[in-house]
Amino acid sequence: MTPIHKPHHPYSEPTPVENPWIETLKTLGLSAIFAFGIRTFVAEARYIPTESMLPTLQYQPQHDRVLVDKLSYHFQPPQRGDIIVFSPPDRMMKYNPTFEDELIKRIVGLPGETVELRDGRVYINDRRLEEDYVASDLYPADPAISASDHQLTKLNVCPADQQFLSGSVVIPPDSYLVMGDNRNNSYDSRCWGVVPRDRIIGRAIMRFWPVDRMGRLN
Repeated sequence: MTPIHKPHHPYSEPTPVENPWIETLKTLGLSAIFAFGIRTFVAEARYIPTESMLPTLQYQPQHDRVLVDKLSYHFQPPQRGDIIVFSPPDRMMKYNPTFEDELIKRIVGLPGETVELRDGRVYINDRRLEEDYVASDLYPADPAISASDHQLTKLNVCPADQQFLSGSVVIPPDSYLVMGDNRNNSYDSRCWGVVPRDRIIGRAIMRFWPVDRMGRLN
């Protein structure tokens, strides 16, 4: 004789209810892990603390905030013109042992290239580099000094004992020469040398704040 099975009713057994506080904590925990992973390996936000990248990146009246891409350089090398965020190189730390902040500058010279300054202008392999991102109306360190093209060639932003680019320099392998767009007020490779590839954190790809200046960075 075939036994008769009583059909299972979907509501015959109570379903355990998860504590809403536990659910909330799980959600927050997963969100935090996801956000940490994104910030560590993919992208993060940064704000601009100084005037060294004027006029491209502003720091007054509101600090520009940019998105830094940390992923691309795992698949392709940095390019000339990229705006990068990097940790201070050893040579810079030698002069500034207490400096801890990351920096943001633009890549000017690539590995293997010969770089030289002539009358304040950058020459790569004996050819002048066209830099449309450096405004003709530059921003001097001293507001009393008129920011003219002539004064750009005369102003030396580096301390006397930090003159890395005092003559022609060949950039070592896996290293990059960087400068601020505001050449009259930027402490950069001209003073302390090149940035090794392993010090580069990522590339600034867009400005997301303030809203009226939102857009990609070139």
